Amino acid sequence: MLLFAVRMVRTGIERALGPRLHRAMGTPRGPLTMMTSGLLMAMVLQSSAAVTLLVAGFAGTGGIGFAPGLAMVLGGDLGSALLIMLLSFPLEEVIPALLVVGGLLFLKSQARNWKQAGRILVGIALILIALRYLREAVEPVRDSAILPALAGYFEKDFVTAFLTGAALAFVMHSSVATILMTVAVVGIGALPLAAGISLVLGANLGSAFIPVWLTRRAAPSVRRIPVANLILRGFAAVVVATLIDLLGLPDSAARLSDAATLVAVHIAFNFCVLSLVLLARPLETVLLRVMPDLASNKTPKPLHRSHLDPGTTDTPVRALACLRREVIRMADVLSEMLAPTMTLYQSYDRDQARALTAEDDILNKALHDIRLFAAELPHHAMQKSEKRELRALVDYAIAIEAAGDLLVKRLLPLAEEKSVNGLSFSKAGFAELSGLHKRLCQNLQTASSVLVSNDLIGARQLLEEKAEMARLERKTRKEHLKRLSAGVPESFASSDVHIETAYTLKEIHSWIVTVAHPILLREGQLLDSRLTDDEPAPALR
Repeated sequence: MLLFAVRMVRTGIERALGPRLHRAMGTPRGPLTMMTSGLLMAMVLQSSAAVTLLVAGFAGTGGIGFAPGLAMVLGGDLGSALLIMLLSFPLEEVIPALLVVGGLLFLKSQARNWKQAGRILVGIALILIALRYLREAVEPVRDSAILPALAGYFEKDFVTAFLTGAALAFVMHSSVATILMTVAVVGIGALPLAAGISLVLGANLGSAFIPVWLTRRAAPSVRRIPVANLILRGFAAVVVATLIDLLGLPDSAARLSDAATLVAVHIAFNFCVLSLVLLARPLETVLLRVMPDLASNKTPKPLHRSHLDPGTTDTPVRALACLRREVIRMADVLSEMLAPTMTLYQSYDRDQARALTAEDDILNKALHDIRLFAAELPHHAMQKSEKRELRALVDYAIAIEAAGDLLVKRLLPLAEEKSVNGLSFSKAGFAELSGLHKRLCQNLQTASSVLVSNDLIGARQLLEEKAEMARLERKTRKEHLKRLSAGVPESFASSDVHIETAYTLKEIHSWIVTVAHPILLREGQLLDSRLTDDEPAPALR
């Protein structure tokens, strides 16, 4: 129940605030601000590992630097510790209110955010109930022979307790659940404080290992920040556990209860780890040498250099890694093509238009090679998950190529038509189209991040951005018609170009966001059909 409740709260927050959190994370700021952002985000998402995975995805696409990203991750670790402190307070009196209010909001509210708020409140209530059940379940076991023997062993052998805490956090995929469980057991005296501290410090190591494991097949640029967090947090946990075992806790800790002392040690540990962000620069230098970028050879690879290696077709894991890198390269080419599009609308340049057409040929060639490469893979020897990944990558390669065709075959002719006929947009009209174009380019970067990290929050953001893009396209059409009614001369002359450009930008965006579909389907967050279950009544003749 504890694991389910933690996930329930996180799901509600992701669905309500996910896109806004994702956009906030992509905004570069100073180290102190990044730490604070990570702290708040971990408290909101109830997971420092989730923050680390989000940061790693942005780092993989160049959206965030190593030092700011590491600062955000370390801040997230402290935020997770503060969340545990809040949940460890005696709040059982508010459980009925949380269940009633949360249940009514979730079942009766039609607004999405209020519905998710209800999910969050019910989840918090279930966390508190689970902790109470846990204490009640352990109470009778405390007097048995097994638990005291195990507790005594953990108290004498801090290494075993430390490794057990790390294993629990990794297996449960939640340091919050692991540490809350430990605090509850220590609080009723079923486990000695010394053993609890070793378990909690081990859980810090296990929690830092989760994002490293989940990104093990990603590009080095994605893996460096999770690995750096594991090095700093893991090393600090080992050192602190050893020192506490040798020297014991300070006398001031005796003033607190065992449960409060455990929470205080966890918070103090993560607060001290924050200072290790000063090692970001030298650590980045070391990791760049140990984990160099895949494309950073002596001769840099241009965008038209394929990542497909025919020698990997007999090994599905390696072949899929090559295929993913190739699809990411296609996304990079498309990003290069999209960047100057609105500039061509302002001042059409035939040479630049020919260069974009040549880049579209790169996308066409890449898709052709991907199809041949996928056909050569040993499908009979592949697992179901590998086949799903293969289909998803090939489908997204098709989507990128289709987006490139729309750019070259629709937007470029429209830009040329505008130039040849001497047309001009109204100031408001061009601002609307530029806004659509900017949003398209930003969401392409998010799509590349999702492609690297399989990030569920990013996938939900992309699908929500699809609806927002459609709304903006309808809005610019409506505003354009208002300008026509007002008799704006520029709008009359460029009406067809304006409307077709807005529609094409929306259509390109629809192809780009398809990277989210397999992730949302896998998590059960995408409906198979938007039709209602009710069939229409037969027409009367």
